[in-house]
Amino acid sequence: MSTSSAEVRSNGILAALAPHRRELSVLLAYVVLLLVLAVVAPRFFRPDPIRALLVSNASVLVAAVGMTMIILCRQIDISIGSIFSVCGVAAGLLVKMGLPMPVVGLGTIAVGCLLGALNGLLVAGLRLPSIVATLATMVVWRESLRYAREGQFVRDLPPSFQWFGLGQALGQTAVVALAAVVFVVFAWSLRNVAVGRSVLAVGSDPEAARLVGIPPGRVIFGVFTLMGLLAGLAALLNAVRFADVDPGAGGGLELQVIAAVVVGGTAVTGGRGTLLGTLIGVALLGSIGPALVFMDAKPQWEKAVQGLIILAAVATDALERQER
Repeated sequence: MSTSSAEVRSNGILAALAPHRRELSVLLAYVVLLLVLAVVAPRFFRPDPIRALLVSNASVLVAAVGMTMIILCRQIDISIGSIFSVCGVAAGLLVKMGLPMPVVGLGTIAVGCLLGALNGLLVAGLRLPSIVATLATMVVWRESLRYAREGQFVRDLPPSFQWFGLGQALGQTAVVALAAVVFVVFAWSLRNVAVGRSVLAVGSDPEAARLVGIPPGRVIFGVFTLMGLLAGLAALLNAVRFADVDPGAGGGLELQVIAAVVVGGTAVTGGRGTLLGTLIGVALLGSIGPALVFMDAKPQWEKAVQGLIILAAVATDALERQER
């Protein structure tokens, strides 16, 4: 009798974990990486490298939260890197105008929100394919910024800008804390708030969502606007780390963020995924570069290793679809 009860409990645990196989597999890969580093390069776990890893990936996590919502809704946004760059420059220019940091922050987020809303209008309003619409806006924003700045950094920023004027130690804590708050709020809302469940419903089956009273167009417009908002916040968290603002700071961010979301288990076909998986994906991909440095490997291997992980994630997703 006791054996039967143990089997029932074991089967119950396995059934509960089954929907999270991807997250668990990525977590296992990350644990293996950390164990290898503990043996080969224990210096990786000193406070300074860990702090630098958290700070450098805080903005990536914020952007990845928005991208998770986009992909869950069966869409894609490849303009995020350009929006990130525009918002970073906007933050620098606003603070040079003498505005206080709270106003600079709100202004930066508003710029991102506006650019994201434009993407939403193109996709939800004009019904353009999201990859086409965001490819176009990516090029427009990037080239416009290149023309306006000619590659010049935004320099001579006041002391109140870097690290929000809090000093490096407290400023780093603020950056990581803000990213953590964004993650927790959205992770909870995705499962417990009607708007979050609407995103999952539209991504799973837009027509079924419409029949139960959820307007897919509004939801899609909302997630693109949200993506812009979070891209603006991510740009601000990244920009305050430096004395000058680089207009090319968002180069390649779209691939980095999309990769983290997909590796974390969010299905590219929409409707399935978790922000916890995204967090693990950001941590895994963000740790590869520093890990290679501490293992005295050539940094050129970083993209190759990331590519292999992404390929494995996509292949796993395809196999799971075939099984169903």
